[in-house]
Amino acid sequence: MVNDATNQNALFYALCLILPLSALLARRLPIKDVAKMAVAWIAIFAFALLIATQRHRVAAAWTSLHDAVFGSDRRVSGQMVRIPMAEDGHFYADVVLNGVKRRMLIDSGATTTAISSATANAAGIVVDQSGFPEVISTANGSIAALPGAAARVTIGGITARDLPVIVSPAFGDTDVIGMNFLSQLEAWRVEGDTLILVPHGD
Repeated sequence: MVNDATNQNALFYALCLILPLSALLARRLPIKDVAKMAVAWIAIFAFALLIATQRHRVAAAWTSLHDAVFGSDRRVSGQMVRIPMAEDGHFYADVVLNGVKRRMLIDSGATTTAISSATANAAGIVVDQSGFPEVISTANGSIAALPGAAARVTIGGITARDLPVIVSPAFGDTDVIGMNFLSQLEAWRVEGDTLILVPHGD
């Protein structure tokens, strides 16, 4: 399903690029001028494609800048949570997404919270099939994921509302809490073998 959406959107962008290029050729301008304009159009569409496929990263960067300048208006509340390190050296939490409980890896290296299609279906998370998939790099290669949002995400005493997520069947059994959750906290830190999550106002 994700691959179909990827192919459809790639075809759409290709057609959008062909139209201005064909118009340039039809004007019978000097080949040097045509080449310059063609390079300009290709650069414009390459930039648009980059923004479309990495929109969650762009949104996260913009949110961080906004918060630094204007302050935070996050929709996260609750009390401090302490999570012990697992035997494999990672931190896992029992997370409740829209009432559905999942064991999730907390990964500060992940820009966006990422969940499997099975978890999204169980939690009733609607995936935007019309959106351009975000291509993310994983240990198993590049994966195309579609955007969605979880109305309520709870970790211990902390609750986030309307949290953006990306969804793909390629995630398998691994669901990940990313920086778009962690960055909404007042603070988070590791002390010894414990991850501490502190919401605003705790």
